Amino acid sequence: MIIREWRGYAASARADAYPVHFRSAVLPELRRIPGFLGACLGQCRLADRVEFLVLTRWQSLDAIGAFAGDDLDAAVLEPAAVAALLAYDRTVRHYEVIEDA
Repeated sequence: MIIREWRGYAASARADAYPVHFRSAVLPELRRIPGFLGACLGQCRLADRVEFLVLTRWQSLDAIGAFAGDDLDAAVLEPAAVAALLAYDRTVRHYEVIEDA
């Protein structure tokens, strides 16, 4: 299993916009991709903004490629996600799961 990690940042006053987009647009799209195993969305309230952490789980790098295209390390963001965020990582990190308890 592979975990794909990405982070984005929103203004505290607009902290609800990204989770709404994630639930209504991102998750339905991901669930249609063979090899997608699930996702977690976490948040951390900072002094002046909210940090979001997205962890998606995949069967393989090939499955991620069906979502991300040829550049597996590039972040994939729809315009609605960009509009909801102040800043975001342009790249992602992938982790091979070696223990899943």
